[in-house]
Amino acid sequence: MFLTDTQKERYNRNIQIKGFGEAGQKKLLSSSVLVIGAGGLGSSAILYLAAAGIGTLGIADGDIVDLSNLQRQILHTVSDIGKLKTVSAKEKIERLNPDVKIITYPKKIIAENIGSIIRDYDFIVECSDNSTCKFLTNDTCVLLQKPFSYCGVLGSLGQIMTYAPGYACARCVFEEPIPGASPTSGDVGILGAAAGTFGALQAGEAIKFLAGYGKPLTSAMLQLDLKEGTFKRKTVKRDKNCPICGKHPTIHL
Repeated sequence: MFLTDTQKERYNRNIQIKGFGEAGQKKLLSSSVLVIGAGGLGSSAILYLAAAGIGTLGIADGDIVDLSNLQRQILHTVSDIGKLKTVSAKEKIERLNPDVKIITYPKKIIAENIGSIIRDYDFIVECSDNSTCKFLTNDTCVLLQKPFSYCGVLGSLGQIMTYAPGYACARCVFEEPIPGASPTSGDVGILGAAAGTFGALQAGEAIKFLAGYGKPLTSAMLQLDLKEGTFKRKTVKRDKNCPICGKHPTIHL
């Protein structure tokens, strides 16, 4: 694969980075990423992935844009209210970077469709706003051995980790909550800048992993309190008794 003169100019700042270079850029252009959710996290993740030159970008979301989204979902505008988020997202990315092939899935991700959707992607970025989808994505990625970025944000707090085969998954760290028992952004609010910050971090995790640049957050959890301006990095270990990635898994989708 050769970069065109236009691509060399577009991705010049990526290419200049020591250890990234043209080799890393070519890997991105040959890679595919699926983003589940085109909301607060997904907006900045999608924009940065497209700008970086991911070759194929899948976007899955069954919701439509409404006015309350615009406080944090920077991919969408007032003129998009009433549109499917996948349609709005595709329109923006087509204007941003014609190098990117966009595939949209205007549907809710559920157990019956997730396997067939994620199967052909190199990396999954989980940007939904509910724990059911997050754990479903985790379990499917573990079973299909797909690397993915896990993230959760509420208020001004957030945390992010990356799963890759052989490393800790989300169930090694968290217990799946009872549906409806955990607070949501609709209950306690969410700072738009916090969602944007973590969405950008998720894009960075995908880019690093696919380009072979740096060290992804495997077996590590990065936590940020935007209100206090504090970062914490915690080591997380794979649980040998994990019900999905342990020695004797009990979850079989």
